Amino acid sequence: MNYRIEKDTLGEMKVPADKLWGAQTQRSIENFPIGKEKMPLELIYAFAHLKKAAAVTNENLKKFDSKKATPIIKVCDEILQGNWDDQFPLVVWQTGSGTQSNMNVNEVIARRGSEISDEEKLIHPNDDVNMSQSSNDTFPTAMHIAAYTAIEEKLLPSLKAFLETLIEKEQKFMPIIKIGRTHLQDATPLTLGQEISGWRTMIQRSIEMIEKSKEHLLNLAIGGTAVGTGINADPAFGELVSEQLRKQTGFPFQSSDNKFHALTSHDELVFFHGALKALAADVMKIANDVRWLASGPRSGLGEITIPANEPGSSIMPGKVNPTQSEAITMIAAQVFGNDVTVSFAASQGNFELNVFKPVIIYNVLQSIQLLADGVDSFNKRCIEGIEANEEVINNLMERSLMLVTALNPHIGYTKAAEIAKLAHQEGSSLKEAALKTGYLTEEEYDQWVDPAKMIG
Repeated sequence: MNYRIEKDTLGEMKVPADKLWGAQTQRSIENFPIGKEKMPLELIYAFAHLKKAAAVTNENLKKFDSKKATPIIKVCDEILQGNWDDQFPLVVWQTGSGTQSNMNVNEVIARRGSEISDEEKLIHPNDDVNMSQSSNDTFPTAMHIAAYTAIEEKLLPSLKAFLETLIEKEQKFMPIIKIGRTHLQDATPLTLGQEISGWRTMIQRSIEMIEKSKEHLLNLAIGGTAVGTGINADPAFGELVSEQLRKQTGFPFQSSDNKFHALTSHDELVFFHGALKALAADVMKIANDVRWLASGPRSGLGEITIPANEPGSSIMPGKVNPTQSEAITMIAAQVFGNDVTVSFAASQGNFELNVFKPVIIYNVLQSIQLLADGVDSFNKRCIEGIEANEEVINNLMERSLMLVTALNPHIGYTKAAEIAKLAHQEGSSLKEAALKTGYLTEEEYDQWVDPAKMIG
């Protein structure tokens, strides 16, 4: 492999000749050979947006002219187009401030920008690309940009499509009366549509909570530089960069009103990830309901059918398993674990800086990606194909002893319980047991025990 020599404040480093990064990136590669978890590209793209906005602002503030600003902006656009994805190799397990990833971006932009200008080392990674900035304010800024963008472009569209499917199923199945279940035991009737309305409202509420919590991510740390005081930056730098980011992304970012908070606290991401945890809890519940209701086909509940997407067994022919439910419940488990990591990492703000930033954003972005992809797959490959097995639903409802609840207002709880126990002991129908006790007539039973009157 061919190498070139790059220098930083610690000395010389051998860097592969075909790479755009410089000495500090190379040091990170060699000093942190830990794991396979790379810094997410979503964060790199957020950095590209930020460095572009900073270059525009520095030019407007006359910190440097278009000779430097123009190539920096062009390289940022190239990064955003995915042209240089392979130039960002650093792992998550690095410095807790994310300094090395900030410098990775700075070095790539500086070298590529100098190439575009056809003037070697025209652009300096620290003095130019990082002008008026510190890793301590750029990294948390990029965290918020990356998370907010992923929410808008991935998660919310997936959830809204899922919600539309649930609304459609709710309406379609509203007339189908079935037995309810609490504690996994028979309960009073409801309709299949009413049951699904519970799922629908879960997703509606999750969307509302995500929409509310994401607003806090619009606050950006940029302008705080090293410790929140804004040293080496124009006092207007943070707001001017935020204004430029609004133009570039279309999202209403704003400069945080307290940069000391923005550098050392990630409570806004903790709050947001709590909404993701709530969503994960809801999809876990929905997916478990689906696989219970579809269990069988002959030895389970079998009240609904789900699509047969693939053979369910390597040994049992014809078996169909609820694999989409299994996939999304595993995703929920991962999100619960990510929430613990994000919460603990966010608690580690020592004095002016939190130093667990990379692991926080890695887990937040993973949760967003998994939930967006998982909900999309669960919706398209399972929920859209659900059908009601009305014959099974009717048989189970007619056999249920909990229809006896309708008799409580007429003969009282104790007598109604006696009827239910008698039917269960003798294996008879509820009606047969009721008439055997003599507590009511057949006409009264038919009038009072009507599932259609019990669904509200």
